[in-house]
Amino acid sequence: MRSTRDMTAPSRGRRAGRLATAGLLGAALLATAACGGDTDDSGATPEPGADAADGDQVTIRFSWWGNEVRDEITNQAVDAFMAANPDVVVETEAVDFNSYFDRLATSVAAGDEPDVITMGGAYPREYGDRGVLLDLETVSDHLDLTALDEGALANGYFSDTQYGVPTGVNTFGLIVNPAIFEAAGVELPDDESWSWEDFVQIATEISANTPEGTYGSADLTTGADMLDLYVNQHTGTGLYSPEGGIAVEPPIVQQWWEMTSGLMESGATPSATITAELAGQPAPEQSLIGQGLAAMMPGWSNLLAAYSTAAGTDMVMMLPPGETTEEGPGMWLQASQLYTISANSDHPEQAARLVDFLVSSTEAADFIGADRGIPANSAVREHLIDQGLEPVRETEFAFIERVSGHIDGDFVIGPTGSTETPIILTRLNDGVLFGQLTPEQAAEQLVSEMNAAIS
Repeated sequence: MRSTRDMTAPSRGRRAGRLATAGLLGAALLATAACGGDTDDSGATPEPGADAADGDQVTIRFSWWGNEVRDEITNQAVDAFMAANPDVVVETEAVDFNSYFDRLATSVAAGDEPDVITMGGAYPREYGDRGVLLDLETVSDHLDLTALDEGALANGYFSDTQYGVPTGVNTFGLIVNPAIFEAAGVELPDDESWSWEDFVQIATEISANTPEGTYGSADLTTGADMLDLYVNQHTGTGLYSPEGGIAVEPPIVQQWWEMTSGLMESGATPSATITAELAGQPAPEQSLIGQGLAAMMPGWSNLLAAYSTAAGTDMVMMLPPGETTEEGPGMWLQASQLYTISANSDHPEQAARLVDFLVSSTEAADFIGADRGIPANSAVREHLIDQGLEPVRETEFAFIERVSGHIDGDFVIGPTGSTETPIILTRLNDGVLFGQLTPEQAAEQLVSEMNAAIS
């Protein structure tokens, strides 16, 4: 069963906001929306896109976090939706990430949350289990999810309910610099069949055949995602259980740290000092692979272009070792963000039509592109590819397409408190790297502290 991961880091920017069709029109429609003006005199709901009199219009609110670029392209997509759906007025609310969830908590407490709410991280489960989010099955006539990748939809499915729709996806795999492989005289592996033993051998060989300061791989242990993937490959479950508990056991974490410590000791990965220094410098150009000093690094597919630009050479994405040689695939499609609908919305059908437009309309994709991740709708992906993409972006799109047919589709949203796991892991990993903790001691502490964090 797929374990949870932190959503990819959302874009940050200055606070920005916009009310679609603001001013007199918005004010004039407020009373209509409050009175449930989504039906005509006969009580029938107007057909989407039908010409609507003022009395037939309803107003819904749509919130997200982002920067000025995201705000502009999203508002353009919303304008296109309103042009095709004149019975719906959409008021948009965009704020910076640091303010977003505080504002959402305040609006939920006041019973005044937006109709369409962008979510991320562990928040969907937190709000869904509190009854704040709508069961999307209730609006399935207006929101068709059948064209979306099953593995992506699993990001919004928990407590036996589909609460969220992925805005787009990426995946956590292996970023590879073919130029370093070539310089070391090492062939690229067949990622459909290689094992972790193969990875150790290849990384060690590259380090031995390249100048000092160049490594077969960057350190694998600086984030929770690679450990999660490894655990799922070997046990069939990731870090968390569907019931909201801890699924991982200390022995598999100990095995992980023993392997990664061996890589460091052999010189296949950098020293503890270098790894610790780089951990505080997350920019692509500051990483070993971004400097052209590592042949491989675990990372997110949406950063492939950034690392390629930093290194001045086109990188490729590969399946991590062990994906076909252990108990089962450990990879997953990660929703960049999720669109959810308030359970208290007065106009859930109109909100569902907006979400459907955003995730499955090529017209919306023409504005939004891959800003919120690679579309989970394969037809929309094909549309964007046909519009023309840069080579590295084509590689990213192709990898997502490949992974969508490779993964098992299971995904578990982490429980409240699970966002502490990366912090706990980083601290304990430093202890292992510098020899202050044995892999066995660190593994026992990790599981114990993870349990305490979610209790």
